[in-house]
Amino acid sequence: MITVNAIGDACPIPVIKTKKAIQTLAGADTIEVLVDNEIAVKNVSKMAEAEGGEVSFKELSEGGYKVTIKISAADTHRTNTKDTVGEADEAAAVVQELCMEGSSTCKKTVVVIASDRMGQGNDELGKVLLKGFIFAVTQLDELPRVMLFYNGGAALTCEGSDSLADLKILEEQGVEIMTCGTCLDYYGLKEKLQIGSITNMYSIVETMSGADKVIRP
Repeated sequence: MITVNAIGDACPIPVIKTKKAIQTLAGADTIEVLVDNEIAVKNVSKMAEAEGGEVSFKELSEGGYKVTIKISAADTHRTNTKDTVGEADEAAAVVQELCMEGSSTCKKTVVVIASDRMGQGNDELGKVLLKGFIFAVTQLDELPRVMLFYNGGAALTCEGSDSLADLKILEEQGVEIMTCGTCLDYYGLKEKLQIGSITNMYSIVETMSGADKVIRP
């Protein structure tokens, strides 16, 4: 049995921790996930069920919840198939290399961030949500080719941004980080840019028009 302690973790960290725990299983096993809110219970349960797990949960007397996930050997095999070492890994490496070289056969996903917060409503909540969104991007199996930042989103690539560590991880894995130069000038941030390159509106339009998928939080 594996215990995942996600108490105090903000979305989407409980889901990511649980998914990684499932991927480490070599056979049938049970995972217990400790969380402190009902939203985390629902999100973890939905992900685990999608992985083929049998899910149940209960509220703990000392507070919080325990989500129990039973994974069969068959489901473990299915989840870990993509981690098999050998020719599949070599092929994946070739595909990744082609993607980095701009092959027209590679799926091109572009993430566009035009604000320093996500959604409408409470501004502080919006900032927390956007930080979680960028972290979640780092956990995707297929990373975007490019992340574009403009208007208020330009601040996220600059000194003082809470997302710099996550953006650095993405850049190290080949994701191109591009920030609008006009926006940096407007907000007086050009000298504070910490990651990626400065771009222009034509390049932004060209990048978006050439994408197979554009994601906007």
